[in-house]
Amino acid sequence: MTIKRVSDPSEIIGIKDLQTSNLKSLLTEDEIQKEGFVTAEYTLAFLERMNGIEPSIIAVDGDRVVGYALVATKALYGAHDLLDDLFRQINLLTFKGVSLQESNYVVVGQLCVAKSHRGQGIAQKMYDFYRQELSDRYTYLITDVVDQNPRSVKAHLKAGFEIIGSLDYGGSRWFIVLWDWNG
Repeated sequence: MTIKRVSDPSEIIGIKDLQTSNLKSLLTEDEIQKEGFVTAEYTLAFLERMNGIEPSIIAVDGDRVVGYALVATKALYGAHDLLDDLFRQINLLTFKGVSLQESNYVVVGQLCVAKSHRGQGIAQKMYDFYRQELSDRYTYLITDVVDQNPRSVKAHLKAGFEIIGSLDYGGSRWFIVLWDWNG
């Protein structure tokens, strides 16, 4: 297994396929509770745009994408309602007395690991690689995690994130979590 940045258009298709197979709207309630899920659905065109700005982090087993951590920068603002709402909410917060709007941060647009590869520490490996690749340009890594996905909340806290706020979106409560790469 290799952790790397997206470098080929076929890998973006692999991200899209993995995302689709883990969408909450397509899973049973039992799968949602046991395995977790992703909420936002991104088009292939949006994923291509996102990766054109800053290539995402992927886990590849052979030629198959088995995990991804999408890299979303402020340059994507205005391109997707869910991400726009997250950027707006982040910009209202402060961390250690400093406005996040004035800070240099990057957002995890979504993270997913294939069911067949869960429990192997892949999310942590992708986050470690994320930091290795981007901490020289960004101070914080921020994302949101729906409180109905305890598996994801636990994984983010274990990776080094801390809860700094919350927001309500689509009838659900989301925790805004931040990883301070200088801390």
